Amino acid sequence: MNRKEGKLKSVLILQAVIVIYSLSTVAAKFASGYEFLSLPFIGFYGLEILFLGVYALLWQQMIKRFELSVAYMNRATTLLWSLVWAVLFFKEAVSAKNIIGIMIILAGIIVVNQDEQ
Repeated sequence: MNRKEGKLKSVLILQAVIVIYSLSTVAAKFASGYEFLSLPFIGFYGLEILFLGVYALLWQQMIKRFELSVAYMNRATTLLWSLVWAVLFFKEAVSAKNIIGIMIILAGIIVVNQDEQ
């Protein structure tokens, strides 16, 4: 595997970790739809804690692979994943401003992730 393929693989793994983090917000939103301390509330709240725990363990491994500034820049894609989950799970509308904002964030991430020439 050449260097570019290795970097791409690492970025994809980082994105998978960020997806896990973003799913914690989905579980929290589902939990908020139920009465406090009801069985479904506790189930979704437990799922949120599980996602956050798995994310915390995996994040520690990611910051070993990346410069801290690069890892945190990539974490901004949480906004993209949250928008995707809002549409898929909650049927929320996406505005043009949402799309423009996400495109600006993605452009910044692409610039930061480029190899120095």
